[in-house]
Amino acid sequence: MALFLFFGTWIGCASTGNYKEKELTPEEEQALESYLSGQASEFNIPIVINKQVENFIHYFQTAHRPHFVRWLARSQRYIPVMQGILKENNLPTDLVYMAMIESGFNTRAYSRAKAAGPWQFIQGTGKRYGLNINWWMDERRDPIKSTKAASQYLKELYDMFDSWLLAAAGYNAGENKIKHAILRHNTEDFWQMARFRYLKPETRQYIPKLIAAALIAKNPEKYGFSDVEYEEPFEFDTVTVTEPTDLRTVAEIIDAPYEEVHALNPELLRWCTPPDVTEYMLRIPTGKKEIFEEKYAELKPKGKMLFHTHKIRPGDTLYKIAHFYKIGIQPILEMNHLKSGTYLRPGQQLIIPVKAHEVSEEG
Repeated sequence: MALFLFFGTWIGCASTGNYKEKELTPEEEQALESYLSGQASEFNIPIVINKQVENFIHYFQTAHRPHFVRWLARSQRYIPVMQGILKENNLPTDLVYMAMIESGFNTRAYSRAKAAGPWQFIQGTGKRYGLNINWWMDERRDPIKSTKAASQYLKELYDMFDSWLLAAAGYNAGENKIKHAILRHNTEDFWQMARFRYLKPETRQYIPKLIAAALIAKNPEKYGFSDVEYEEPFEFDTVTVTEPTDLRTVAEIIDAPYEEVHALNPELLRWCTPPDVTEYMLRIPTGKKEIFEEKYAELKPKGKMLFHTHKIRPGDTLYKIAHFYKIGIQPILEMNHLKSGTYLRPGQQLIIPVKAHEVSEEG
């Protein structure tokens, strides 16, 4: 019979679906202690095996299996570097599985709530923890920078609640929601708190989902995931770019696919490094640093990013200017420190960022 801990009592056989609480016998208590100690020894976050966790394990094995296989495939690309950051910040390294259930380790993940990146930061929280978000870049998408930001947030949450499960729940629901739940239900035990409806289903399911994902990811073969083709680790060399540079030019001079260069720098939303960063740390494939530094020094301006000075004429609007240069309005606003709706005065000059590969002469 498969037995699971459910709010401090045993429940029945998972295969039959008959979940009935009953008191533990001394033999069952000993078996439970042995089982959980064996499981917990592999983790550094609290592991509880209960009906909810078992349901998510089954869900990942069946209906959600194709998605979970992709999560596992990406996991080996990002887990080592993310766990290194968590460890540097004295956090449990198994918190990395929060990124698994948040996004499946997808740097391009974007939710209906406008949360982005592997740790699914909304814009306000991302900026609160130092992530730059503008038309040119979104550091929420960077697996290293976003993990550093998540580490700061999780540290603060743990200091509030003195519980990694409540810290994780607070990451999902917001710290104030968990504070109110503690007062409302007079408990600091997540599993007791989750018995009530005050927390949204998403938050009540967040912890069992996290535990289920961690259990499978740490022992995929045991749960029937033996056919996963894991991605290569997230490894790279770093170079300093002192001028805005087209990523396609970078790919050309180091003889690497553009897609590979872009994948190493997922925070970059456009075709180039940000024009307002004087020294940008760009990632390139391992082993390409020497050839990059040699050829970048020789690179002519046309291989980098160009800026055109546009003199405002009567009747010019931002829309007309953006259309002429085949660029969006937002980068013009940001480059010139303008606000939307700003009146353009004839004779005024604007700096227009132009793709090096698509230079147009003003007629």
